[in-house]
Amino acid sequence: MRKPALLRQVFALAMAHPAEVLSLEKMAGSLAEKGALDTIAHYLNLLREAYLVAPVPKWTGDEIRRRKSPPKLLVLNNGLLLGGTSQPAPGAQTDPSRWGRWVENACLAHAWNAGQQVYYWRAEPWEVDGVLQGDWGRWIVEVKTGRYSAADLKGLAVASTKFPAFSPVVICDPGEESPAETAGFRAIPWPDYLLGGL
Repeated sequence: MRKPALLRQVFALAMAHPAEVLSLEKMAGSLAEKGALDTIAHYLNLLREAYLVAPVPKWTGDEIRRRKSPPKLLVLNNGLLLGGTSQPAPGAQTDPSRWGRWVENACLAHAWNAGQQVYYWRAEPWEVDGVLQGDWGRWIVEVKTGRYSAADLKGLAVASTKFPAFSPVVICDPGEESPAETAGFRAIPWPDYLLGGL
């Protein structure tokens, strides 16, 4: 069933929630025009095929569980984020939470656009921002903006134990590599990563 208004609303919702995990039920509850969950999932796939938004699946060894998991919404060009809101672009000092989401989105979108398979992983209370595999290798990724400590990397530590075939890496602000390296993880500043990858 064609519902162009619903498609626009799904796109706008993705612009408002970059790099966030949202269930189809939660998306449906946020939309002015109601539509079946299958229709919303179909529109997310249309946006993926148009290289606008990727519904990133959860990393799991079970394909059925992976398909049933809520997607992480990944906007494939951060320029769309600015065009999709009346708010000014966030800054590290003025809006650190939204800035962190934009940096995480840019980092995961960079991997997706470079042809890597991109997932997220969550097993309450632990999670990591990205699980990547492709010609870059196999990586478990945590994106950190601002100051952080080794305690903030506990999810990465748990995931790296659970998935030993994947190498852990922290993508962080320039000059903030030390906590990750002290914890035994590779660290790369996000500007360097966005210029070259892993």
